[in-house]
Amino acid sequence: MIKVQGLTKRYARTVAVDNISFEVEKGQIVGFLGPNGAGKTTTMRVLTCFLPPTAGTATVAGFDVLENPHEVKKRIGYLPETPPLYPEMEVSEYLTFVGRLKGISSADIGRRVAEVTERCAVGDVRMKLIGKLSKGYRQRVGLAQAIIHNPDVLVLDEPTAGLDPKQIIETRELIKHLAGDHTIILSTHILPEVEHSCQRVVIINKGKLVATDSVENLTNRLRGAEAVALEVASSNGPLDPSIVQQRLEQVTGVSRVLPREVKEGRLAFEVESLQGRHIRADLARAVVNAGWNLNELRTVGLSLEDIFLQLTGAEKTAAPSTQHPEPKEA
Repeated sequence: MIKVQGLTKRYARTVAVDNISFEVEKGQIVGFLGPNGAGKTTTMRVLTCFLPPTAGTATVAGFDVLENPHEVKKRIGYLPETPPLYPEMEVSEYLTFVGRLKGISSADIGRRVAEVTERCAVGDVRMKLIGKLSKGYRQRVGLAQAIIHNPDVLVLDEPTAGLDPKQIIETRELIKHLAGDHTIILSTHILPEVEHSCQRVVIINKGKLVATDSVENLTNRLRGAEAVALEVASSNGPLDPSIVQQRLEQVTGVSRVLPREVKEGRLAFEVESLQGRHIRADLARAVVNAGWNLNELRTVGLSLEDIFLQLTGAEKTAAPSTQHPEPKEA
């Protein structure tokens, strides 16, 4: 659905995007991540035909952004961080206006407005002025305008910024429901947003592509070894944590055992394996043979934050990167 090959964008002596390539399959939700100034906004502007690339190609639904920008725009729905709303218009009036701008016929406009108001859960406010809506409802109206012409691709920029926790959950669920019918690129700084909503991630840093894969595959590639969360208990009184830890360390393939917590007689550990070793079965056997209760045994992956920091070379305490700032349009 989206294919980017060797994409480069230069501003004078600044290289904002440097020879990146990636593909997005139809129906996927892809998180587009990077530190501030990494090139995310510039890439989005190229894909939406606001900026021409300096070199390389980008196609959306088979149409080149340079050769067929009008065809590309017909197939893209865009929700910027601040939705393009008119506060003095009612919701239905505004969506009808946007639909006509996007070429929906008079015969179909009423049906499409009804469909997107239902899908984005704004039917109960359709006769209200947009300026009187809450932030969450305005965000939903922004999504409705982005999908009213039923585009192949949705580009969402920080879609949950400024929302309260309940509104964030509702917006995430809405985005998930849009997948399949639409291919979605979600540009965000909120890493849990990607973990909850996206099937794949594209990470860029200083204008260069550093990763494109699923979070699970990135975890396996970066860790290279298995990590297991383990909880042990006893029905015959409290256990000695040092004895349990020593027993776990004797399991073949274990490289390190990290105590996590002691809670009501239950001992929790994180156990790491040697490179390329799988230790869950042997750990379970060791616990059972010792006569202990095995309450929990599950694989622990790297968090997306850990992946992001490793790939971009950032520090958890560091301020966001300001290298290669992306020029702002006047």
